[in-house]
Amino acid sequence: MSAVVPGLALGALTASGCVWYVPALVDLRAGADRPVSRRLAALACLSGWGTAGLAAALLLTGAPLTVAGAGMLACVALRLAAWVRARGEAREDAACWAALDARPDVRHAPHRVVGAIIAVGLTLATATGMALTWVHARGALGAAPVVAAPVALAACTLAAAVVTVRGRGGVGVWLRWTDGGGEGG
Repeated sequence: MSAVVPGLALGALTASGCVWYVPALVDLRAGADRPVSRRLAALACLSGWGTAGLAAALLLTGAPLTVAGAGMLACVALRLAAWVRARGEAREDAACWAALDARPDVRHAPHRVVGAIIAVGLTLATATGMALTWVHARGALGAAPVVAAPVALAACTLAAAVVTVRGRGGVGVWLRWTDGGGEGG
């Protein structure tokens, strides 16, 4: 097999990796608004995807891939540095919370309640769909209920999640909670 096929495949994979490297570019562009660990992780992401793009170009031209190996080493080194720095930042945050003797109240966190409602409801909708598909395969049920019942359950689940968020104060409670003030704080 020619090196063109893997080169084109790697080029397509690199182009589809934009879901990772575009947010990494945004993190770097934000500068000091992001923690150092996050910026290091963004650099690691960009160096990894840049190396993949470079490897695709090298495969298409037939050049040796030694430069790509150096790029991967840089990616791994940056990612390890980001991990070490993130652990240090987490320890620093824990020390700050301990000094304040205050912790965010996570027992009634709105995202956990809404997440639980969505998880249970969508699991129920999936199980219902599977059961109705099994019954339909045996000829005991038409096609309309097989589609309508899970869709109705999923819609009710999402409606319950929206009602729950609105009943808990909506976005305002969420923003106060994410700022570290706890629910309603």
